[in-house]
Amino acid sequence: MSELHFDRHRRLRKNPTLRRMVRETTLSADDFIYPVFAVEGEEIKKEIPSMPGVFQFSLDRLGDEIAEVVELGIPSIMIFGVPSEKDAVGTGAYHTHGIVQEATRLVKAKYPELMVIADTCLCEYTDHGHCGVVRDGDVVNDESLELLAKTAVSQVEAGADIIAPSNMMDGFVAAIRQALDQAGYQDIPIMSYAVKYASAFYGPFRDAADSTPQFGDRKTYQMDPANRLEALREAESDVQEGADFLMVKPGLSYLDILRDLKNTYDLPLVTYNVSGEYAMVKAASQNGWIDEKATVLELLISMKRAGSDLILTYHAKDAVKWLKEDAR
Repeated sequence: MSELHFDRHRRLRKNPTLRRMVRETTLSADDFIYPVFAVEGEEIKKEIPSMPGVFQFSLDRLGDEIAEVVELGIPSIMIFGVPSEKDAVGTGAYHTHGIVQEATRLVKAKYPELMVIADTCLCEYTDHGHCGVVRDGDVVNDESLELLAKTAVSQVEAGADIIAPSNMMDGFVAAIRQALDQAGYQDIPIMSYAVKYASAFYGPFRDAADSTPQFGDRKTYQMDPANRLEALREAESDVQEGADFLMVKPGLSYLDILRDLKNTYDLPLVTYNVSGEYAMVKAASQNGWIDEKATVLELLISMKRAGSDLILTYHAKDAVKWLKEDAR
């Protein structure tokens, strides 16, 4: 038998220390943004049935949750608001004393070093559940931009450090950038939901935020999951309009899109590990079908490896605890 010639790749895998030394991609608390749901009312800590371990908090109960986030070393949260009243134009989104604004003030007063990212959309505040103004059954673009810009300014006035518009209206970054600049907030970054697909993975979030559309769907403004080149066009527009971060939503089914953006743009990239992805892992782990810790960390590392600089994830607190355990 002739001598075989081949590479011995296994040399670098033979023990945990060596594997750790040559590991190309790592996770840390600094990679995570933790989503928080603030609701109006008192003494509310309500678990979301489809998202075990995730809760809605009234402002008087929010402090304990934020204290844990800070103690774990997670550097940022994104606040989603659930108002008690809604109307056709989402007044609560841009009201001075809206739920996101009040939650932001509370958090920044106690933890000024924590980065507060405000979700900037109208769907949680409109009685029809769409992300803009509705006329004759259609979501109208330009009129919606005016309200989104008002919302962004109101959130920054309340203390938000970063604005994260998630509405997918054409021109939303330009409108918000102009409004922030005119209000004297030139230094406030915009974390654009640049590539947001009309995904089946959003169901649990709509329960959490009470934002299910009351008619139709969002396919006229969110992207078709079949499209790849369109994602580059969407991102390019946001870059030109002044975005400071680009986000891909959802995460797991769109890692190819994330890599496309990483190869094309030099802005920080964010992946939203969305509610449906979280719920599937939780359900499978509770049934004993998967190892939750191993699965979550593998999913998160896949997003980081694909090009994400930051990951918005409901797993953030658990992931940091697991990483701390592994480091001991």
